[in-house]
Amino acid sequence: MEPTLPNTPPNSIVWRIVHFPLVLLGIGMTLVLGSQIAIYRLAYFLAIPKQAWTGVLIAVCAAGLAMVVYAIFVRFVERRDGVAEFGARGWAKELGGGLLGGVLLFTVVAGIIAAMGGYRVVGLNPVTVLIPVLALSITSGVVEEIIVRGLIFRIVESSLGSWIALIISAVLFGAGHLGNQNSGLLPAIAIALEAGIMLAALYMITRRLWAAIGLHAAWNFTQGGIYGFPVSGGAVDGVLKPVVSGPEWLTGRAFGPEASLPAIIVCTAFGIALLVIAHRRGRFVAPFWLRSKLVHSPDLQE
Repeated sequence: MEPTLPNTPPNSIVWRIVHFPLVLLGIGMTLVLGSQIAIYRLAYFLAIPKQAWTGVLIAVCAAGLAMVVYAIFVRFVERRDGVAEFGARGWAKELGGGLLGGVLLFTVVAGIIAAMGGYRVVGLNPVTVLIPVLALSITSGVVEEIIVRGLIFRIVESSLGSWIALIISAVLFGAGHLGNQNSGLLPAIAIALEAGIMLAALYMITRRLWAAIGLHAAWNFTQGGIYGFPVSGGAVDGVLKPVVSGPEWLTGRAFGPEASLPAIIVCTAFGIALLVIAHRRGRFVAPFWLRSKLVHSPDLQE
């Protein structure tokens, strides 16, 4: 498969520099992260009350701004005609499939933990506890997918190919959770294996971000908002009030099930299955040195 490349004008040294992968990645990251800092600074400056629904409103605005800034980056920095990563055709099907997949996938993990004695429900919380988890899920689903899959994976893949992009983006995604509460090396490795593979594979299959956004957001929402587990190290209240007990390998303890063996096995296996599908559909991109050999192959020139 051909990579998604910027439209570099010929004989332009400036645009060649701008479109060098590391430079391009730096510009994109700066714009998207800068937009997030700006919107939360604005919310602070306007003294918006820290209430549950205002948190959701800010999260929606932050996610929307990230998408707009990404589109601006694609159009005016990469100079591409359209934002294929947010293509409109079939977006609802892909987003809905991702949302459903995230709910089902985490439910399987929670079921395994419960079946092994690590989780039981002792009560219910009011449904209003879903509101802050919804805000968290929106920002993590949209903004993190734009940064990790839309920028890091895609731009690295355009140069170094799918396999190296997969490794780099997964490692960086896991490392990005090292600063979370109750985190450490093992949770970071677990997230790199689980989400790093699975979400990149979803992008590879669809070549769009909708499915990955849906799965990422629904996983977090189901994990914290429904089952009441910690989300990536942060304690949250869910509709179900649980008692979580057992060894760390089973429950992930304070970090949450993302650091548990059941999640690692289920999500990594699912991610590998998605990679197989991507390979069968010809969705892998070769590194630039192999693409160059193919272009100059005598067999192709005959």
